[in-house]
Amino acid sequence: MKIAFVVPAYNEEALIGRCLESILRELARGDYDSDVVVVNNASTDRTAEIARAFPGVRVVDEPVKGLVKARQAGYVATDGELIANVDADCALTPGWIDTVLTEFGKDERMVALSGPFIYDDLPMRQRALTRTWYGATYCMYVLDKYVLGVGGMLQGGNFIVRRSAMEKIGGFDTSIEFYGEDTDIARRISKAGRLKWTFALPMYSSGRRVTGEGFVRTGLRYAANYFAVNFGGRPVTRTHRDLRPENDNVRPEPVAARKRMKK
Repeated sequence: MKIAFVVPAYNEEALIGRCLESILRELARGDYDSDVVVVNNASTDRTAEIARAFPGVRVVDEPVKGLVKARQAGYVATDGELIANVDADCALTPGWIDTVLTEFGKDERMVALSGPFIYDDLPMRQRALTRTWYGATYCMYVLDKYVLGVGGMLQGGNFIVRRSAMEKIGGFDTSIEFYGEDTDIARRISKAGRLKWTFALPMYSSGRRVTGEGFVRTGLRYAANYFAVNFGGRPVTRTHRDLRPENDNVRPEPVAARKRMKK
């Protein structure tokens, strides 16, 4: 199966390098049929320039700003059977690709797979709180999927969907701005096959939203939109803040440049 990575990016010059390095590092571990696409989503910084410096990475432009619009643009720009949606402030953990291919390979009915974030830039206490949060959300996932039958759970920025299933549901709902976009896909795609959320597929991510808005407020907002989409069909939060690292002047060197520096 060909796996296509779609990375939506709006003004992500500080973190896009780490993300792409992690993808290319994992791809170098095996002989994979793959595609890596960065969706430059109306960026005004060096995001596109940095992404183009990575060998094997394609950059497509989506001039209309919006996370879900960028996901859709990346989805239509690829032909991979598996679409890996990875946010620009995230990084793959070792063995991530093998886990994905194994899970989809052993279950033809699987249409979506997802796992949790590891906020590796947060203090230990906050990381412990996020693990507790994921424990609670997993219980909700089990309740919703197996008892209430309303869909399932996907972690936005760390989820993979099967193209054939996405075609059946008409792709991403670009009328959704930000909150609830992952729950919307989970709710709709679960009607086309089996969805799985597993702790065996973690991914590193920036904790900038938790830091910028607070753990409790962030958690409650995601929970509110999770229930609103599952039981009402639409998110209740229509706007969001763009949060970027304070050290925007930090520009990670591309893989090729780093290799030259080491020689």
